[in-house]
Amino acid sequence: MVAKLIPVIFLIVGLGAGIGAGLAFAPAKKPETAVAEEKAVKEDKAAGKKTGKSKEKGEAKSFEYLKMTKQFVVPVVKDDQIEAMVTLSLSLEANPAITETYYAIEPKLRDGFLQVLFDHANTGGFDGAFTESGNLDVLRKSLLEVARKEFGDDVSKVLILSVNRQDS
Repeated sequence: MVAKLIPVIFLIVGLGAGIGAGLAFAPAKKPETAVAEEKAVKEDKAAGKKTGKSKEKGEAKSFEYLKMTKQFVVPVVKDDQIEAMVTLSLSLEANPAITETYYAIEPKLRDGFLQVLFDHANTGGFDGAFTESGNLDVLRKSLLEVARKEFGDDVSKVLILSVNRQDS
């Protein structure tokens, strides 16, 4: 009976750790003056100040890195049992003009990303040498397709900031 509960316990612990990390690394609440200054900085960025440059087709484009607020926790299932838990941290390289829209629809984007991550896990993408560049490139392309469904060409890349697999 206890052996059957171990995968469930790992799942709960993994989800709890992901939520705890998200809460621990969430930005602190700021006083009203800091919020007003931050809003002015965002308006300046939207008005044309660049946060970075990306060379595409000979033109310089400005971009900003939009970090997903929480890690993704993906179970790796084999023979109807959880074999491992994979956690990922993702960011988007995007046009600064979409920042507010991004945070408004982040839950919808997370849902799409989770579906891609679950499909990747179910097809063996997190098995063996899962950190090989070929495996991660396939994952990045699939995640970029989801992001571009929501934002079009305003998103140029999906960045995998960290990936960790914890076997049961």
